[in-house]
Amino acid sequence: MDIILREDIKGLGYKNDIVSVKPGYGRNYLIPQGFAILANKSNIKMIEENVRQAAHKAEKIKKDAEAIANSIGETVIKIATKAGESGKIFGAVTALQVADALKEKGYDVDRRKIDFSESIKNIGDYKVTLNLHKEISHEITVSVIAE
Repeated sequence: MDIILREDIKGLGYKNDIVSVKPGYGRNYLIPQGFAILANKSNIKMIEENVRQAAHKAEKIKKDAEAIANSIGETVIKIATKAGESGKIFGAVTALQVADALKEKGYDVDRRKIDFSESIKNIGDYKVTLNLHKEISHEITVSVIAE
């Protein structure tokens, strides 16, 4: 079943992409939740026109994402948390904590655009990916230290 995505869905695609999914997933979840519409001829024409009109706006968003990636550069984010004797922290470092630390440094990054390659449960340095745009991702270092 071919559908057109109405918003970005992690692991499936980005807004206005035409993707193939299993019929049950599309019919029972994506379409009723408003995440997608059927990919018939009239909907495809409508989406193509919307994409053509929004092309200049998308270019500005991409340039803003590039500017954020360039300004962040090799910034190291330090997060202080409570830890035990062995270096294991209580709980885990979350995307919200990383987003708050970035906001303190003056960078406004949505927490949903932060990906961890591994869960952060010990003290140390970790690489975290910021998905700023569908074509732009930037890697930063998060340093977890004990309070």
